[in-house]
Amino acid sequence: MLGRFVLSVDRLDEFVDTYMMLDERSRAGGWRLSTLLGEDAEADLARVGDFNRTNHDIVIDAIEARLTTPAAIARAMHAVGRLPGSAASRAALFVEVPTSGDPASIISAICEWGVNAKIRTGGTSADLIPSTAHVVQFLRECADANVPFKATAGLHHPLCGEYRLTYEPDSARAKMFGFLNVFLAASFMRIGLDDADIAAVLEESDPRAFAADANAVRWRDRSLSVDQITDARKFALCFGSCSFREPVDELAALGFRP
Repeated sequence: MLGRFVLSVDRLDEFVDTYMMLDERSRAGGWRLSTLLGEDAEADLARVGDFNRTNHDIVIDAIEARLTTPAAIARAMHAVGRLPGSAASRAALFVEVPTSGDPASIISAICEWGVNAKIRTGGTSADLIPSTAHVVQFLRECADANVPFKATAGLHHPLCGEYRLTYEPDSARAKMFGFLNVFLAASFMRIGLDDADIAAVLEESDPRAFAADANAVRWRDRSLSVDQITDARKFALCFGSCSFREPVDELAALGFRP
């Protein structure tokens, strides 16, 4: 079920040490990683190139970076271009779009360079959760520019609802997005639903509003065919979560078969 294991670039050595202690079965077939770049994106990109040249059964094939201006994206892409032949130059790059302000200029630059967008939909405090309007705008800009995206943070649960922000017993609670909401919103946007409907999909918390069978997924009186979902997955690529079982178990509890 795991697509890529996600970790920051400064923990790569720690990962390799731990990986080497795994049994043969756990290492079979190698591992794919997505690594988060730090403040010095250019230096970290060079480190990714070195890592991929020296670790043959572990490959970094996705890179995530917080690049907040078109100029920063350009500098990072020029750095990637200086790594000819390395896996770093062929890895999928995801540029994190700020959760405040108008994302249009960043997404336009992402489109220009032919890379992918990333949105954080939550965090360990309520102020890190973007507004529904911002998520709708992000999805709309990505859809209009045909920019694929991933979503991460706060997506432990399938459906929108009020949840604990951390696993601490006394954790504060806040309304969080669900990964099913985000993926279906993106899929419905792909077939032409307007922004008001997309906002309603993102905020839907009633499990009875959703249904799925071998032919379609439904939200209230709207439906997505298998072919439409397949097409949407070229746009809504994946989501990240620091929990592995929780998203799967909750999806199964809703009656969906992961």
